[in-house]
Amino acid sequence: MKQFLIIGASSGIGKQLTEQLLSEGHRVFGTYRNTKVDSTHANVSYHYLDVMEDSLSLDFLPSQLDGLVYCPGSINLKPFARIQPQEYITDYELNVVGAVKVLQAVLPLLKKSKNPAVVFFSTVAVQVGFQFHSQVAASKGALEGLTRALAAELAPTIRVNCIAPSLTDTPLAAKLLSSEEKKQANAKNHPLQKIGSPIDLAEMAAFLLSEKSKWITSQIIHVDGGMSKIKS
Repeated sequence: MKQFLIIGASSGIGKQLTEQLLSEGHRVFGTYRNTKVDSTHANVSYHYLDVMEDSLSLDFLPSQLDGLVYCPGSINLKPFARIQPQEYITDYELNVVGAVKVLQAVLPLLKKSKNPAVVFFSTVAVQVGFQFHSQVAASKGALEGLTRALAAELAPTIRVNCIAPSLTDTPLAAKLLSSEEKKQANAKNHPLQKIGSPIDLAEMAAFLLSEKSKWITSQIIHVDGGMSKIKS
């Protein structure tokens, strides 16, 4: 049984990943910010955590961790001319600084594990230029750079990878997928003619946390229905 910390485990991909890791017999420490979670499962505990706060309290963690998954993100789509500079800073603090603070806090716990792994989440919008995506692409692009730099610095002890999905049917994307018509229209934009589901991303994250990926690090893995590489 391994022990994992999932930041943002209360909904979407984080919730699906928690369920998957539990089904594999692992122990999960999950955090939530807005959506409180109650569970009777013996191998999971949920704790409030706001990564935007100056200091983080992670005293609920055990003395050793085998993996960290950082799920928080944002999808703020606006014309560039309407975005205030502070909005870029806010996104950066959530997507990059939050990940940095959590990883720095748990680094000693990860180093005690035999094959620890860190998984971040980016977006296909870093690889492909989309209008109105400058805000999210800027911060997630920085996260991809951080992934590669940390993979080099923490090797060979800790593996660091990042998953870059396209539009996925989660609460974060609810406004973009609020009707069946919107879902169908977005599905047609992808070569595989469908939008992603939380399980698509959770399975990749679980793989990157597992021994099956022990020779994989510094990768930006596109789980995006072919969006980043294929022109329909």
